[in-house]
Amino acid sequence: MSAASVPIRSPWLAPAELVFLGAVILAWGIFVICLGKDMSWDFRNYHWYVPYAFLDGRMGFDVAVAHQATYYNPVLDIPFYLLATHAPSWLALGVLGAVQGANIVPLYLIARSLLRIPHVQLAAALLALFCMSGSLTVGLAGTTYYDNVLSLFVLGGLAALIVNRDALRDGPLAPALLISGLAGFAVGAAVGLKLPQAPFAIGFAAALAALPGSLKRRGARLIAGAIGGIFGVVLFAGFWFVKLYRETGNPLFPYFNQYFHSPLALQASYRDTRFIPHRLPKRLLFPILFSFHWQVANDLPFQDIRVGVAYVMAILTAPISLLRRWFKDSGLIDPAAAWPLLAFAGVSYVVWLLIFGIYRYILCLEMLAPILIVALVGLWPIGRRIQVAVLAVLAAAIVMTMRYDMLDRAPLGDPYIQVPVPPVKDPRHSMILMTGEAPMGYIVPEIPPEVPVARIDGWMIRPEDGSKLTAETRARIRAFRGDLYVIADQYEVGRAGGALADYGLGMRWTECQLFTTNLGGTYRFCPLKHLPPKAPR
Repeated sequence: MSAASVPIRSPWLAPAELVFLGAVILAWGIFVICLGKDMSWDFRNYHWYVPYAFLDGRMGFDVAVAHQATYYNPVLDIPFYLLATHAPSWLALGVLGAVQGANIVPLYLIARSLLRIPHVQLAAALLALFCMSGSLTVGLAGTTYYDNVLSLFVLGGLAALIVNRDALRDGPLAPALLISGLAGFAVGAAVGLKLPQAPFAIGFAAALAALPGSLKRRGARLIAGAIGGIFGVVLFAGFWFVKLYRETGNPLFPYFNQYFHSPLALQASYRDTRFIPHRLPKRLLFPILFSFHWQVANDLPFQDIRVGVAYVMAILTAPISLLRRWFKDSGLIDPAAAWPLLAFAGVSYVVWLLIFGIYRYILCLEMLAPILIVALVGLWPIGRRIQVAVLAVLAAAIVMTMRYDMLDRAPLGDPYIQVPVPPVKDPRHSMILMTGEAPMGYIVPEIPPEVPVARIDGWMIRPEDGSKLTAETRARIRAFRGDLYVIADQYEVGRAGGALADYGLGMRWTECQLFTTNLGGTYRFCPLKHLPPKAPR
């Protein structure tokens, strides 16, 4: 094997590599600035409200403003909120884009450690760039869904295992356990910041187990990784679990309330299970189905077959790889790096399939898919030239069928959020109600902070749902002696009237005002009146 074909496993980067990675990160930041501000449903619903509510201590002061998301861990949203409220919009977006673009670093490290070919740095750079070209990877650039931020934690932990696989296999035990623990911490931090990252924690454990080494050494690595992962979850989410449990009786409120039985919510899971395939044929075909029809697995449009291709190639490679012992190794990839990658992806995918089925939650696998495809073809007992030809055909198929669907964006401008809410005459003696399912959490920070905001109708709370949260909200509004207002999406005014009537309230229509924001609208802002009691039938 020539020196040029020796795999590079060192995490240290040459100057040219640093320039390449820095250029990609900078370009991603500039790309996000050019796209403009995130106008997504989730951003308007909770990504702006949740950090504001946490920093201003509004839990219990407001009610269900962002539906179930009102009670999400705010830590993930705080950095961007603080940056966007204290720095120019272009800078906030540029930093967010640069962080998302930094996924190129672990992807590149994994690729250059996997490949065993001449000019490995160039090949790894091209492969890593292809990893960053996925339909949803690009489509979510500059948004605050954060799946493309948490992927940095997950891929970073995985890269630490792949690059240091020799030390983890037979190096000194203490450094091996430290690497496993730190990598586990990175993945655990991702889970703590956003619980839908949990499948990757199981996949990470599978990768640790798949790394070569004695049974004793594998067990020690798994324990170290688990300890690091638990510490990551506790550090970033432990305080929030405790707070929710004290406030609601459910550390994951309102989710899985059929098990925690918080009196504030219904005895229901509150989970989005729309996309989970329940029948075996659909489960087996799921990657192929969502490769061509995004509605099968996602609310956000995308068109990319790379995950489906990786899935099909895995099925084909499983029996073929058994023949490797009778064939000469082509030397395209290092199998010792391939198997942990495949174990991570396979186990993560299966867990995701069973509990989520939402494609956005496996964005990490979309990024990793080209590397997985290379690893799978590299296990085939055929010549390197044929392997490269197969990979070229697959890459061409992916590129030719790929489509980018960019989400709506708002132009740059300061302040970041511009919400001309009509003035409240007496903020200290006023309350604002919200109705409907429209995302309106981002409006609340522009309302005088003395004014409590309660959503009386939506996914989390409805006038007649029978929950204690609804009962307490009813009692609070009934006892309130100040001015009452309502904010409702213009397209949900009819629903707003019905919800208010259930509370014995009605709009003073002649005094209603309309307003729009830099992220959407129109919204109706109306003072309320108490309706006369209904006559008994």
